[in-house]
Amino acid sequence: MKATAPSLAQTVPAEKSWVAIYADLFKARLTFLVLLTTLVGYYVGFRGPVDYLLMVHTLLGTALVAAGASALNQLFERNYDAKMRRTRERPLPSGRLQPQAVLIVGSSAALLGLVYLALAVNLITCGLGAFSLLSYLFIYTPLKRVTWLNTAVGAVPGGLPPLMGWTAARGEFNREGLALFAILALWQLPHFMAIAWIYRDEYAKAGFRMLPVVDPDGHRTGRQAVLHALGLLLVSLCPFVFRLTGPTYLFGALLLGTVFLWYAIQFSRYLTLSRARQLFYASILYLPLLLGAMVLDKLP
Repeated sequence: MKATAPSLAQTVPAEKSWVAIYADLFKARLTFLVLLTTLVGYYVGFRGPVDYLLMVHTLLGTALVAAGASALNQLFERNYDAKMRRTRERPLPSGRLQPQAVLIVGSSAALLGLVYLALAVNLITCGLGAFSLLSYLFIYTPLKRVTWLNTAVGAVPGGLPPLMGWTAARGEFNREGLALFAILALWQLPHFMAIAWIYRDEYAKAGFRMLPVVDPDGHRTGRQAVLHALGLLLVSLCPFVFRLTGPTYLFGALLLGTVFLWYAIQFSRYLTLSRARQLFYASILYLPLLLGAMVLDKLP
């Protein structure tokens, strides 16, 4: 009995509350980021006194779509998640939830969110939500096992939340809303290059063709991080150029973008785990600081 006890213990997942289990299923931190960027897009795009009821409708519908997408993504990738240390404790590979339950919950949340956006916000925002959901699940997710370009493809649905907030407020596409989309889309590349470099061995084991997996010396990985950080620095100036924000934002965007680019260059030069972690943490700090500057210096 003493010899078998450790192996038995390893097969039993640690106890978690239902709140914690569903927070993992809905990727609570990612969903929070989606809502934060949606909120900024809505606030920056709204003219005159803010319609807070419409804002709540936008956030609720977007949250449901994002939560449903996260659940369905985990359903599709459950066998691959089981092979990675960082994901094997998710609800499906750990056995805390069953695939049928996740299919029902994820599909229901996504569909309800889209219907809610169509009825309570507008059809443009609903359409963007549907495109984000479908491209995330049926283009980006399978491409992760086919080509390293999956990260660039995934940046498209990942960059749509601020544009959804913008169209909820304005009811139209325009260059200002697309600039907000471009900021978030470009930010994701250095952010995920750092993550993929840190976990490249686990991604390889699971069969995910991330760039660091097919680029063992890291030169292309570093180059991609630097190029997209530079592109982000330039695109982040658009809110000032388009007269959405004032000079305080311009100064903040230049400062933050330069610092972020410096960390990307350092990662590219040394390609160590410590430099990858520094770039990751820099990305985590950069985005809320930039969005905060945008909100605080919004022009009427």
